[in-house]
Amino acid sequence: MNTKTLISGLLGGVCYFLLGWLIYGVLLKDAMNSSMGSATGVMRGEADMLLWAIAIGNIATGLGMAYILGNWAGVTSWAGGAKAAATVGALFSIGYDLIMYATSNMMELNGIFMDVPISIFMSASAGAVIGWWLGRS
Repeated sequence: MNTKTLISGLLGGVCYFLLGWLIYGVLLKDAMNSSMGSATGVMRGEADMLLWAIAIGNIATGLGMAYILGNWAGVTSWAGGAKAAATVGALFSIGYDLIMYATSNMMELNGIFMDVPISIFMSASAGAVIGWWLGRS
């Protein structure tokens, strides 16, 4: 992974982290909590959240997206990054959410209908940042 991909991935990870906090933690917190399935005690309270793990997870996601966009898709613009990342984000989100829905009681179906568009938006936003950085000369 070259320096440009590494930096774009870190920027994308920061974008994922901030948008996740804003969307899931502030704007849609109650709506997402109401779509939880019948499993209880599986979500940590705010005071018990492991921010270091969330940060590393988001950075890993940003690095993965940067690797895909930069090395496989040849993205060099914010628009190209947004489009490609929205597609990748949609496919991974639909796949992950449906598997979790099918195999656990952690999320109701309406949660998927909220989570997938959010994931697409977050991925498109991070992809735009990644694509912008990759296109810098």
